[in-house]
Amino acid sequence: MQRSRLAAGALMAGIALFSYFASREVNPVTGETQHIAISQEQEIALGLQSAPQMAAEFGGADPDGSIQADVESVGQRVVGGVSGKTPYRFRFVVLSDAKTVNAFALPGGPIFITRALLASLENEAQLAGVLSHEAGHVIGRHSAEHLTKGQLTQGLVGAAGVAASNDQSSGQQAAQVAAVVGQMVQLKYGRSDELEADALGVGLMADAGYDPRALVEVMAILARSSGGSRQPEFLSSHPDPGNRQEKIREAIAKRFPGGVPADLKLGQKISVTADRGSSDLRATRPLVETR
Repeated sequence: MQRSRLAAGALMAGIALFSYFASREVNPVTGETQHIAISQEQEIALGLQSAPQMAAEFGGADPDGSIQADVESVGQRVVGGVSGKTPYRFRFVVLSDAKTVNAFALPGGPIFITRALLASLENEAQLAGVLSHEAGHVIGRHSAEHLTKGQLTQGLVGAAGVAASNDQSSGQQAAQVAAVVGQMVQLKYGRSDELEADALGVGLMADAGYDPRALVEVMAILARSSGGSRQPEFLSSHPDPGNRQEKIREAIAKRFPGGVPADLKLGQKISVTADRGSSDLRATRPLVETR
C-alpha cells in the first residue's frame, strides 16, 4: 500500500513539474524566458474581473475627477513607449483610502494608488516612479508567473500529501510542511520581481521624460512615512531585497553610465491632501524643472 502511495505521489509530482517546465515563452518587452501557463488575454480578463473588488477594499475610486485625470495622464505617459509592444490595457486609478500608503497592479494593466500615498509624494516624477514600478510588474508578467508557480506548488503539495499519507493521517502534516516550503520559494521570487520592476520602472519613467532618481526619493519618503512604526503597506506588499535604494541607483547608472541627462525633469509639484482638501497636480502642463 505504501509503495502505491509513493508511486502515485511521484506521478503527481512528475506531471506538475512537466507542466511547469513545458510552459515557457519569451517576454517580448524584457526578452526574458518565463514559465507562464496563461495567455495575455487571460491576464487581462483576470485583472478586469478582480479590479472592482480590489478597489472596494480601499474605499473605491477617489471622487476627485481632476486628480483621477492627472494621474491617468502621468500613467499613460510612462507606458506610452511600450503600448505597441503589449496588448495590456493600462488604466491608472486613485483610490480614496486616505490612511493606507499603497499602490498595486493587477494582471493585464489595472494600476491603483491610494490617496494616502499620492499625498505623500512631492512631484510628478515621484508619481511617475510609483506608476512605472507598478507597470513594470504588469510588463514583467509577474502575476502570471506567480499563478504558474502556484499551480506547481499545489501539485507538489498534493503529491507530498499522497506519498506520505498513512493511517495516522501523517500525509496532511507532510502537505502542510511542503506548503510552508512553497511559500518560502514564492517569497524569494517576489523579491526578485521587485528588483525587475524597479529596473523596468527606471527605464519607463526615463523614456517618458522623468528623472529616474525620483524613484530613489520615493523609497526615502516611504521609509520616513513609517515614523518608526509599522512600515507602509506598499513596502509590506513589496518585499525589500536589502538596500533597495542602492539597487535603483545601480539600475540608473546602468541606463545612464555618463550621468542622468539634464533634460529629464521632475515635472510639476504635487499638492494633494489626504483629507481631500486643496489639491493641485497638473500633469498635463508642459514639464518644468522643480529642483
